[in-house]
Amino acid sequence: MSKKATKAANNMYYLARCEAGESNPDFSSREKAAELIGIDRTRLARIELDTIAPYPEEVKAMSEAYNTPELCNSYCARECPIGQNSVHEVTIDDFDRLALKVLGSLKDIDTLRASLISISEDGYIDKSEQATFESILDSLEKISTNAKALQLWAIKNIQLR
Repeated sequence: MSKKATKAANNMYYLARCEAGESNPDFSSREKAAELIGIDRTRLARIELDTIAPYPEEVKAMSEAYNTPELCNSYCARECPIGQNSVHEVTIDDFDRLALKVLGSLKDIDTLRASLISISEDGYIDKSEQATFESILDSLEKISTNAKALQLWAIKNIQLR
């Protein structure tokens, strides 16, 4: 890419297009990228300049075209009014780092299982069990986030799905 768009420098859609442009010169040009994605060039420019929010279908199209599945995750976590409350943004690291994060988050799975069984035996969570239950939920969230990051890495790097 010959020039960097300074006004769009921190925009995730612009950065994804730039990354895609490193392996596919068609994405070095906003015009060609817009054509390949199937949206208007000026609309893509406005998305990259943060003057308008993209539609979910546009994010999905960019994600697929640029081979950046993390765009959908980031959109849901940052911009979608529903996803902002339920989706955690993940960071795709190198495979070895992601594998270690997943394994690290699973190291206490037997303790979590035993605690959850103990709490659920009577069918309700009393006040003395609430802190333990919250800790279990935090651990499960960590496992989920790490698993999602590994899944997105696989989709991006070995074209799963």
